[in-house]
Amino acid sequence: MKITLAFSLYQILVVCILILSFNKTCCLTTSNHPISTSFITKSCHTTLYPHLCNATLAKYAKVVKKSPKRLAITALLVTLKTTRSASEILKKLSRNGALKRGEKAAVVECVEEVGDAVYELRRTLKEINHTRKGRPNFELQINDLQTWVSAALTDEDTCMDDFTFTTQGQGKIKIFVRRLVLTLAHFSSIALSFVNNFAALA
Repeated sequence: MKITLAFSLYQILVVCILILSFNKTCCLTTSNHPISTSFITKSCHTTLYPHLCNATLAKYAKVVKKSPKRLAITALLVTLKTTRSASEILKKLSRNGALKRGEKAAVVECVEEVGDAVYELRRTLKEINHTRKGRPNFELQINDLQTWVSAALTDEDTCMDDFTFTTQGQGKIKIFVRRLVLTLAHFSSIALSFVNNFAALA
């Protein structure tokens, strides 16, 4: 396998994201009937990446309606599934025998960091489904949600830092991995924004 495999893998990631965005799942279903997306559009403008946010989440307006909690859950689901896909791509890339020593070390570190992000996002989704305003532990639950999504974002940032400090120049692998993980960081940032909105409005 040659280094040029990186670009084919990047294409795979893009396809995965597109499939994720448009496919129907048991948890996220789209509608064939026109429905207002104004709540999602308005909410997306509070994030750092409004265009990505709206393009990804507007199609789930029927599920989200005007619920900050449902919007947070939807954003977390999209982020988790995208991060899982990226994790698998990085695992395959780490086994590429054509990688240079520094590149391989950085990719292996990224596999661990992105794997940690998957774990943090999974536990966030599990917990947010059990949050109820008025319960004695509600504030603690909210704090946990914010901490875990922030941790996922930190994991992704750490992966990008690994490539900054352990590899030299602007090689294809470095560019590919940084683009891949930057995409994950954008999704995590959007999800964190909606978790914070849910916490503020709950």
